[in-house]
Amino acid sequence: MTAAPMSRPDRRRALGTAALLLPAYGWLLVTVFLPLGAMVVFSFLKTTPIGGSKPLVFTTHNYLAFIERPYLVDVAWTSLRLGFWTTLLCALIGLPAALALARATRGRFRQVLFLLTVLPFWTNGLVRTFSWTMLLREGGILDDALHLVWPSAGSIGLLYTFPAIVIGLVHAYLPYMILTCYLAVSSIEDGLIDAARSLGARGPAVFLTVILPLALPGLVSGAILIFVPVIGSFMEPRILGGRIGVTMGTVIEDQFTQAYNWPLGAALSFTMLGVVLVIFALFSSVLRGRLMPAAA
Repeated sequence: MTAAPMSRPDRRRALGTAALLLPAYGWLLVTVFLPLGAMVVFSFLKTTPIGGSKPLVFTTHNYLAFIERPYLVDVAWTSLRLGFWTTLLCALIGLPAALALARATRGRFRQVLFLLTVLPFWTNGLVRTFSWTMLLREGGILDDALHLVWPSAGSIGLLYTFPAIVIGLVHAYLPYMILTCYLAVSSIEDGLIDAARSLGARGPAVFLTVILPLALPGLVSGAILIFVPVIGSFMEPRILGGRIGVTMGTVIEDQFTQAYNWPLGAALSFTMLGVVLVIFALFSSVLRGRLMPAAA
């Protein structure tokens, strides 16, 4: 069977849609897919293509780095732990904050809270991270404040520790979780909550049976937006973690900026991307089963 020819209004509508989509997808092609394609080519090169005097030699040896360098497995595990704890803390903090924004604030007060939520996006990431060193170091602001109240207390210096890195990452990525959860929570109809309360459900039961399932799409979206960039972060681990802040992000950065081993850095990047895709694939069936009833 042949498809029926499009009418003139349909063709005009299709051309208008294509004209509106072309700038966005053209920009994505130039700024995302072309660089990714170049990185894929780099990951299969034997040497860094600098100067262009030597012929390009292709190899798959770079993708064996995790086998030939076992320490990279520990580094990758540290990155995954950072992603897990950062995402978990952002969810535990972000969902209640989004719930308060959507259901307990009105008018100008809500606008002020929204402003405070997106405020980290307005500050330079380097300045924001270095400011945490002033708070978390031994003899820093938090340490001095504690000794002012409790002079005999020990030091609470957290700088150059794993929790310090997590604190810096939570500060940087928490707004993503709040905003995605806010969109999900604000769409919950008041009638559903009123119906649950009229059937005898108290606050915790309303949250667990009504609000949490309907807010799950926002939680999942926020988790993806946070987990993926966190495992590749390098600024916060390097500044707040010191010697222990060796993650896949810092290793990959060193390959590009210090060792000039672009092929290995690109291969490590795509290997971590593959690990992330496998993790999401393993949980996709569970998430799909929970999201579809929530959407229904």
